[in-house]
Amino acid sequence: MTDLEIPFNHQRDRRYRFFEILPGALSWSMLILPFVLSFINVVFAAMFMFIYLLINFARAIAGGIRALQGFRIMRQHQKIDWQGMLQELQLGRPPSHHGRFPKWHYQALGQYLEHRASDDVDVRHVTPDEVVHAIIIATYKESREILEPTIKSVLSGEYDMKKVLFILAFEERGGKEVEERAHQLVKEYGDKFMDAFAVKHPKDIPGELIGKGGNVTYAGRELQRYLEKHKIDPRRVLVTTLDSDNRPDKKYLPALSYVYCVAPDPIHASYQPVSLYTNNIWDAPAPMRVLATGNSFFNIVVSLRQHALRNFSSHAQPMAALIETDFWSVRTIVEDGHQFWRSYFAFNGNYRVYPLFVPISQDAVLAEGYRKTLKAQFVQLRRWTYGASDVAYVVNKGFFSKDPGRKKIPRIDLIGKVWRLTEGHVTWASGPLLILLGGFIPALFQPDDIYALNLPILVSRIQTVALIGLIVTIFFSLITLPPKPARYKNHHRLFMLLQWVYLPLTTVVYNSFAAFYSQTRLMFGKYIDKFDVTEKAVMHNDKKAVS
Repeated sequence: MTDLEIPFNHQRDRRYRFFEILPGALSWSMLILPFVLSFINVVFAAMFMFIYLLINFARAIAGGIRALQGFRIMRQHQKIDWQGMLQELQLGRPPSHHGRFPKWHYQALGQYLEHRASDDVDVRHVTPDEVVHAIIIATYKESREILEPTIKSVLSGEYDMKKVLFILAFEERGGKEVEERAHQLVKEYGDKFMDAFAVKHPKDIPGELIGKGGNVTYAGRELQRYLEKHKIDPRRVLVTTLDSDNRPDKKYLPALSYVYCVAPDPIHASYQPVSLYTNNIWDAPAPMRVLATGNSFFNIVVSLRQHALRNFSSHAQPMAALIETDFWSVRTIVEDGHQFWRSYFAFNGNYRVYPLFVPISQDAVLAEGYRKTLKAQFVQLRRWTYGASDVAYVVNKGFFSKDPGRKKIPRIDLIGKVWRLTEGHVTWASGPLLILLGGFIPALFQPDDIYALNLPILVSRIQTVALIGLIVTIFFSLITLPPKPARYKNHHRLFMLLQWVYLPLTTVVYNSFAAFYSQTRLMFGKYIDKFDVTEKAVMHNDKKAVS
């Protein structure tokens, strides 16, 4: 098996370190560039800022359009009779009628029947009745109030739970109470599944970073032993990893089964639902609601950009593929996004992510106390932005690996992916600050220059038109709101509108600063080598958050 792991710190040579430094160096350069250009020639500075803002203006408009389109598709998919379409796949013959299901179903059905008729074992697809789902819920110290609703949401799905394996993956370092809670939950709910078991991830395994990757990988290997014992073909098994607060839509499992069955190459793929941070959106503080809505907005937009779609948070992958990739990385704190690259190189570029337009709702950041919540939000974004560490990994595996299989990867595809990965992290860090302040920099150096004086006016007009994107975001936040809890009065809805005054502050202080923090640490080799679990609290009826 090809070594897919991130190298240990002492194994990172100068070339690897160069590409670890690159994202931070580019981000800081983008921030400094307007000052340098203003000192050299204010016209250059003004043109740079104008073009940069124009590009981001176009992105904002396109994002707003995609968000509305994605939301419409998601609502449609939540109404589809996925079980009915699965039954037609299972029958193995063209339907005698048309029009009951979406048009794309009949095209997919025809292609599926061709695959089923093939004598080639690598082409032949499984039938819906053969599919087995394995749900791995990873937990550290989360309370029963967090875990139990997640288990119940899985059970409420429109699917036969006797075809679902439930694995509760918990940490030994969580203590005796965590272990007792895990076994108690499995005992209470296990008989409702095909089978259920709790898996304890031992602490201090050599070569492992403290994080979720080691936990779910250990559970995945236990699942592999279970499948071997019961002689279940891993090609039939789809593994979904959930955090303790992730609650799948009732259509999730049938939709996942359908897409897996009809995908042209189902093994060499992942399946990505839409993550919406709406579970506790009414309870979270206003700055956290703004960030949560922005993250939900981004996730639904990127679902429509399949060339840019990667694994994030909860996702599903065939067990056969997980075995081939040796499961998830145990040396990174961003095992979800990193799994895309791990699979991409394991299959020499023959890998893609299929979007599932059904939601998995998650918690917005809420800890016990306002100050703790503010800190927890930064810690979460610091972890996400540490995905910049993947730049060095991708370049090293893609361009400098001696593995002959790497030559099969189309260079254009690899270059495009490296560009999008790097540009995304650079924009994450420098973009908010440049958009907010960049238009005023040339005037600091040349206060009498006509270009410097007119640039803030142009910027103001561009940003005024770009408010269309903000209006779409606000509309998106309102239409994705879950029902208001009884503990809040009707006037609380007004706060859902007023909260958007925090947008400039949250974008800069959290997104930009967190990205600069992570990238700067990478530049100096100060690696984040521990997964800081986001504290989770539950709001009681007395409006007090309790961890």
